Amino acid sequence: MIQSRSISNKTAIAGVIEALLMVALVAIVISIIQVVYIPQVMNQKEADHMDNVANQFSFLKAVVDLQSMTEKDVPISSPITLGSRELPYFVTAKAYGELRILDNVGRIEVDYAPIVTLTSIKYEAFNSYFVRQIYVLEGGGIIVKQPDGDPVMRVDPMITVKNETTEIDIYFDIPIIIGVPGKNITSGYEGCFIRTNYSNKIQGSLTGINSILITTEYPDAWNESLYNFLGDNVNIEKGSNYVEVTEKVKQINLYYKEIYIYAQISPGWTK
Repeated sequence: MIQSRSISNKTAIAGVIEALLMVALVAIVISIIQVVYIPQVMNQKEADHMDNVANQFSFLKAVVDLQSMTEKDVPISSPITLGSRELPYFVTAKAYGELRILDNVGRIEVDYAPIVTLTSIKYEAFNSYFVRQIYVLEGGGIIVKQPDGDPVMRVDPMITVKNETTEIDIYFDIPIIIGVPGKNITSGYEGCFIRTNYSNKIQGSLTGINSILITTEYPDAWNESLYNFLGDNVNIEKGSNYVEVTEKVKQINLYYKEIYIYAQISPGWTK
């Protein structure tokens, strides 16, 4: 009888130990997944989201360009995904984003006289795993900035250059984004829409000019873009907050359009 109880107790203890070992094994597996694999999954998830934002900004630029060219007051809504959710059942963090419409972020001067004030639509990602990025639609171009590098011009502004024998003609369509009070900023991790519509335009032409100065927070991006358009036909100087184009051999002529675009961020619209 005593021997039977002893065998029963040993069996019970063995069962408890087996259960504890199973729990420990499951805990170890979950810990490995949490520490090793989940950050990789979340990093890729946030990277995919940034690719999506890049495509959405390209669509937004295409919409603004279309409205600028057609000059029709037809409102169009462009989607922007602000962030991404956390994974269920695991310890992860959401990725938040902020979208805002900014005025007076820079200016364009000709022979040091201001002619245009730059505006922008700016998206900033507050990623938890992937590198944080900023997307800016400024002066008709899409600028991308990361903390560990210089900003780059992902998509060039609406600039056309005619390189004549003795002259360089620069045609520049400059969208001026006008935000609606109370509808010019939002943040979070869900999707939103930014609605744009054409308002009016102002045209101007300046010939035989000596200097075109662009004041901006992103001089590296503008320097890259202007060099792609103008090359060595002009002098291009980059400073800490400006890029300046000056005459080299050929005369510089500038033909520009200020195209005013109203923009507002959902939810809700104001007429």
